[in-house]
Amino acid sequence: MTSLPVQATTDDPAVLAAYRTDRASFCPSGTPKALVRARSLQDVVQTLQWASENNVPVVPQGARTGLSGGANALDGCVLLNVEKLDRILDIDVEEQIAVVEPGVINATLAAAVAEKGLYYPPDPGSKDISSIGGNVATNAGGMCCLKYGVTGDFVRALQVVLADGRVMRTGRRTAKGVAGYDLTRLFVGSEGTLGVVTEVTVALRPAAARPLAAVAFFDTTADACRAVADHLGGGFRPAALELMDAATIEAVAKLQDLGFPPGVGAVLIAQSDAGTKAPEELAAFELSARKCAATEVIVSEDPAEADLLMQGRRLVGLAFEEYPASLVDDVCVPRRHLAELVDGIERIAKQYDVFIATCGHAGDGNMHPAVLFDHAQAEAAQQAFDAVMQLGLDLGGTITGEHGVGLLKRDWLARELDEAALWSHQQIKNALDPRGILNPGRVIDSRATGRAAVDQRSS
Repeated sequence: MTSLPVQATTDDPAVLAAYRTDRASFCPSGTPKALVRARSLQDVVQTLQWASENNVPVVPQGARTGLSGGANALDGCVLLNVEKLDRILDIDVEEQIAVVEPGVINATLAAAVAEKGLYYPPDPGSKDISSIGGNVATNAGGMCCLKYGVTGDFVRALQVVLADGRVMRTGRRTAKGVAGYDLTRLFVGSEGTLGVVTEVTVALRPAAARPLAAVAFFDTTADACRAVADHLGGGFRPAALELMDAATIEAVAKLQDLGFPPGVGAVLIAQSDAGTKAPEELAAFELSARKCAATEVIVSEDPAEADLLMQGRRLVGLAFEEYPASLVDDVCVPRRHLAELVDGIERIAKQYDVFIATCGHAGDGNMHPAVLFDHAQAEAAQQAFDAVMQLGLDLGGTITGEHGVGLLKRDWLARELDEAALWSHQQIKNALDPRGILNPGRVIDSRATGRAAVDQRSS
């Protein structure tokens, strides 16, 4: 009979309490049975073999920087944490790929490949603390995905441990390959519900020039959104195009003086890594911004100044943590509806009398409205959060562009997907996890499949 890996397992209540949640602390979490801090592939295999034999739920975890409750504990579960699997196994300069374990931090990989003249573009706002495994689990995007794409666009191959402990490899190191179903894409974004990723092969690019940036100030978010459409409609593709509304600026200013003019309604930050053509791209951005009623535009003259302009945007997540509680939305809409989205969010904030700070990847139409509240406002905050998701769907968008479904948005998935799509999700889940032990209750609720389900009691 298989046992949990002794040297990697603890049931210390204080340690279990520390690992109960990701950063979606407002989502429910239960009391785990044990925590396995895996240090090898065998630890992961042994844990899943034991869980399968004993019909115990397993919640995979990495750095626990997620915002949808996807790594929150369930009562009686085993937390399987892979953050100690953190080796960069190979950087192949000739093939422009890297092979890493899931616990490698995004920024650590980016720095390592940069030393060899290469570039790993996916850069979520949490890149300094989020892991490659977690990025794969949610198909994370980031600020540079407008130009370069999301995590899934760079994943070539995976090593995955299935629910019963079998080890499977998907994909290949080559740039092309269509032998069989694209199982790599299936696991990217599956949030630990189909298997546990233990190795990732990613594509790299030649190093880009250090970026320059520009920031434009507007009286309204609608004007900023019009500038986005005008600039991209002119055929430009900046490395990043980020929006912060007045509420977000207010939240960040509590951490750091951004030096922004008083009374700003919104800022739009453009970044260009086009080398000698960067000044031309930013001049075009300034033209679009001024055409759309920008009150002021500042263009950086060197990369260090550009880094300072982007710093305020990168502080947003930390700024939101200063509030007693938060619900961070992740809606993505067609860019032509971006202004309608942000205007609608402002109306929702007034309707429910809550504070909503909106920022995000304007170039992708992917906004992160955060309902920031104290616990006395919890009901109104949840209603406002739901209203924002409904607005996103009404505008032809999606409930999550990059954060994942997790627990936070699971009940909304059925509103976005049609019946045939939900059925397909359930069949895939049943095939790969027939006992329903892998991260149950996330994305697709195992109870809906009619198969053996794990007790979902949570506190």
